[in-house]
Amino acid sequence: MQRLPPLSSMEAFLEVARHGTVKAAAIELGLSMPALSRRIQTLEHAVGRPLFNRHHHGLSLTEAGRALQAQLSPILDELRAVIGKAGSPDASLRLRLNILPLFAQQRLFPRLPELRREHPELHIDIETLSHAEARLGDGIDVAIALARSIDPALYAARLDQDKVFPIAAQGLTDGSRPITVPEQLQRMTILLHREMPETFNEWRRAIGMPWLEPAATDYFDSGPLMLEAAAQGIGVAFMHGHHLDDAHDARLTRLFDFDVDSPYSYWFVCRPRALRQPAVKLFHDWLLAAKI
Repeated sequence: MQRLPPLSSMEAFLEVARHGTVKAAAIELGLSMPALSRRIQTLEHAVGRPLFNRHHHGLSLTEAGRALQAQLSPILDELRAVIGKAGSPDASLRLRLNILPLFAQQRLFPRLPELRREHPELHIDIETLSHAEARLGDGIDVAIALARSIDPALYAARLDQDKVFPIAAQGLTDGSRPITVPEQLQRMTILLHREMPETFNEWRRAIGMPWLEPAATDYFDSGPLMLEAAAQGIGVAFMHGHHLDDAHDARLTRLFDFDVDSPYSYWFVCRPRALRQPAVKLFHDWLLAAKI
């Protein structure tokens, strides 16, 4: 029987394939770069052909490497799930969820008591780190992502389609120099979420003012902090309509009256095989049925 290469070499290969550099993968795995390179070489020796094209810009997968990544990644996902079930009696009903803070605060948490009543056996571990889609199967089972589109290799279910709202402090509309027309944004700072960097560009094109430039742009990775910054008059936040509606914050108001579709949506995302896991399937079905 042919001996399999070490599992550590397979994990190293998938990390390098995901990050595109040995350095980034070594940091992720807590290894030195030479140690990680040796693991890759071990796997390449077992396969009998190179898995990466090596050049001064970094690494890229060979055809054999791409094929191995596509087939090996779900196998290791399943192996992790098997080990998890063996190590904990309730592992099959424990969900590792990555979610953006504002979606969790405004839309998910108000409904979690309902989920707990219906399925008391389900427990959810929550994290809010960025780049969740790249880490599916490696620390998280499911992500609620905010994106234009999702990698077709993943399973995705769109959760909403919303409008873009310029959101500002109430005082900016009823002060001595109220904001009444978009041209006044040229003397304002606008606030954008890092997950939605093109929101303002799409909005200004849609209203027929592609030339419109704000005085400055500040970027946030937290929706709640964006809303608070807008409420304090720090800038005008370009966010979704329900972000304003669900905030229930009398300090905030919508500027202007343009009806602009957002290019971004919230998505339920996981690896296709993850839907076989009872916890993932249960949460998926409840989330879509609840129309959160």
